Amino acid sequence: MENRIKKVIGSVFGIDPATITENDSPDSIPNWDSLRHMNLIVALEEEFEIEFTEDEIMDMLNYKILYTIIKEKTGL
Repeated sequence: MENRIKKVIGSVFGIDPATITENDSPDSIPNWDSLRHMNLIVALEEEFEIEFTEDEIMDMLNYKILYTIIKEKTGL
């Protein structure tokens, strides 16, 4: 699951998935702006066949939180 998340993040932000750490956020990824954040959300929903709530979308501002929410929703 972790590799799938990193692959999506890498694709959306145009970075090497191997460089993504659990502390990455808009502060450490220059391309992580509001538009790309929504692109990331849509891409993750498609990849994992899940749907995020508005509150989850607002909270998903670093890799660690993304991972935790996706893990809870998928049970993986």
